[in-house]
Amino acid sequence: MPDSTLPVAPQSASAPQSASAPKSSSALERQLAAQRARRPADPLLSLVVPVFNEEESIELFLTAVEPFLERAGLRFEIVFVNDGSRDDTLSRLLDSSRRDARIRVVNLSRNFGKEAALTAGIDHARGDILIPIDIDLQDPPDLFGPFIERWREGYDIVYGVRELRAWDTMSKRLSASWFYWVFNRMSPVRIPTNVGDFRLVDRRAVEVLRQLPERNRFMKGLFAWVGFNAIGVPYERPQRAAGSSKFNLWRLWNFALDGVVSFSTVPLRASFYGGLVIAAIAVLYALFIIGRVLIFGIDTPGYASLLIAVLGMGAIQLVSIGIIGEYLGRLFLEVKGRPIYVVEGVYEEDKPKA
Repeated sequence: MPDSTLPVAPQSASAPQSASAPKSSSALERQLAAQRARRPADPLLSLVVPVFNEEESIELFLTAVEPFLERAGLRFEIVFVNDGSRDDTLSRLLDSSRRDARIRVVNLSRNFGKEAALTAGIDHARGDILIPIDIDLQDPPDLFGPFIERWREGYDIVYGVRELRAWDTMSKRLSASWFYWVFNRMSPVRIPTNVGDFRLVDRRAVEVLRQLPERNRFMKGLFAWVGFNAIGVPYERPQRAAGSSKFNLWRLWNFALDGVVSFSTVPLRASFYGGLVIAAIAVLYALFIIGRVLIFGIDTPGYASLLIAVLGMGAIQLVSIGIIGEYLGRLFLEVKGRPIYVVEGVYEEDKPKA
């Protein structure tokens, strides 16, 4: 399981350390050696690219990515997942697929969200290794080489660590760091700090991911949950190549909330223990009032203190009900058992496939 507190391997390291649970070096080396022996000499690499209203970025992405893959001499496919785009994205993807048989297009019936689109791409990818990547080129293609080197050393998951995020706003950097800090202290599943979905995933880890049925998906947490030997490769996050981010502050907040609720019951426990503390304070205060009346006579209660107590208790109750509601709402969605996404069609060389 990746751990944000453990060291990240530099790109030039010859003997990187695992970012999974601590093991003796000899045991880790035996594990890596066993995986190296199983690795195919000529693997198929699948790039999984979710897209939503990205008509401006498609050609830029292909122009930047394909030369890296071809120079590496790898067999590859690019699996675009069109997440219900309302612009000309689908048409341009189909044109690209017609020109290059290595490009496949998974077209969803509507917009299901990035996590669902990424899940669809993982389900439809055929590769021995998968690399989820954003189309905006903020995930640099020149990391493909270091990723594959680490994979050939025996690691099952190789993730990119954003060391520098100069193009992100200060508020986004601070909110991201707070989220990782809070998540890793509330959840038993730890995710590495400043790590997104950009990573290499071996087929055996992919098959485990495909067995996870939850509808409210937080892919960073799911990648960490599957475990296996993992290691990080640092990089500087560049500026977006074209278009604009589809995540505003409200969507980022809901995304973070989904992550915490999906992997932690701490908010429920916190509301329970908070209730116990307030009940204890109430009992102590009641004893104090009774004692004061018995000693000093009848006491006239203050309106201000009474109002504050009523409003405070009401607020705590509403917050507790809201926390329970977040969990019940997600349970409601899981119980209905609807599919995570619906595929309108899979297009290869502009021919729809069932």
